[in-house]
Amino acid sequence: MGALAEQLRGAVRGPVFGPEDEGFAAEVSGFNLAVRHTPEVAVGITSEADAAAVVRAAADSGTPVRVLATGHGSARAIEDGVLVTTSRMANVTIDGRIARIEAGCRWAEVVAAAAEHGLAPITGASDAVGCIGYTLGGGLGPLSRTYGVSSDWVRGFRVVTGAGEVVTATADENPDLFWALRGGKGGLGLVTSMDFELVELTSLYGGSLFFGPEDVESVLTTWLEWTTSVPETVNSSVAILRLPPLDAIPEPIRGKTTLTVRYAFVGDPAEGERLFQPVRDAGTPILGGVGEMPASDIALIHNDPKDPVPAWDRGALLTEVDAEFAATFVDVAGPDRQLPLVAIEIRHLGGAIHRDVPAGSAVGGRGAAYSLVIIGVPDPTLFADVLPGAANGVLGPLGRWISPEMTVNFAGALSVPGVYEACWPADTLTRLTEIRTAYDPDNLFPYGPPR
Repeated sequence: MGALAEQLRGAVRGPVFGPEDEGFAAEVSGFNLAVRHTPEVAVGITSEADAAAVVRAAADSGTPVRVLATGHGSARAIEDGVLVTTSRMANVTIDGRIARIEAGCRWAEVVAAAAEHGLAPITGASDAVGCIGYTLGGGLGPLSRTYGVSSDWVRGFRVVTGAGEVVTATADENPDLFWALRGGKGGLGLVTSMDFELVELTSLYGGSLFFGPEDVESVLTTWLEWTTSVPETVNSSVAILRLPPLDAIPEPIRGKTTLTVRYAFVGDPAEGERLFQPVRDAGTPILGGVGEMPASDIALIHNDPKDPVPAWDRGALLTEVDAEFAATFVDVAGPDRQLPLVAIEIRHLGGAIHRDVPAGSAVGGRGAAYSLVIIGVPDPTLFADVLPGAANGVLGPLGRWISPEMTVNFAGALSVPGVYEACWPADTLTRLTEIRTAYDPDNLFPYGPPR
């Protein structure tokens, strides 16, 4: 690998690190501190030319290439090949309603740039997540019922293929690759930038409320029934939280099991307030607030952690639920249970998520009614056995409501048998496999089960 590292040092402007070099560990560290990457060489690209040079050099030596932006989705350690880091490519430019977003951008940078023009991107719940990796998986965000998944708003990609060629993928140019990149996630090349259409949105009615353990069942049951009739302008989720007794956590929810309701409404604030009132009245809020807010503050609705932590999660999609589901969920996950789980979130889907873009895309899981995400205590000693057992204890009794569909961003470890295949309908997966093979015939960008 020494020869490849030296070749790369002469071919790219960005830094090249071997495992023995100072700065290597920091370069390959992602958001999930429980995943320790140990590639043979790491390259911090600074441009599209750097990206192409890395891919060509790796292809010449038969060395696999993987990409790390923020690392939120890194569930498996990278232990070989070249790891390309994109954090030095973080420029955003706005032209009309199109944002050109480079490979290392996080949503916070795009939100801020768009807000200067009275515009907003359809983002994820966290503005610390990398834009490209998130969008390649489709992207279910806090406004998706109203606007669709994030990848629906992509208008083009710039991609380095397995042959080291830089191509443009749009509805008119390399449309098969464009179809695959909108939801197909990995194994399709190294994306250096995307053109993303923004929406005219400066404010919304939203926020979050927290309810104490005595109100968990009533608020959850009310919320689930309420979601069956709300319009597409309403976006919401609930989460049972078990937060530790730390001083940094507000006193009303510190060390307690609580239920939080997240809400985002696009339209007249008075209508947003009226629609949300039944949920607000289902219990007595102990913290939080819901009201008119700048669209640029959308990340405050979920208020996800921004600093790297050891992370363990498991996801599923749900079919339509009923009162029996609510009772079962409270029984297995409610405040009477002692569980090593920080959060168990149910997010309302449907609406515009159910409708694919006119030309079609590779996004999986559009037909589900809800998503379910379980986040474990950030203690790596629990990751192998304790947290999987706790998650199974929640998911097992909910089995009749778990959808056979999955969406790849919520899938977790794709190495678990059957998980990768569940992320797309069978015909979509077949087409994805064909396109991956066409644009990366030598499997330079390994993804999913071996092929």
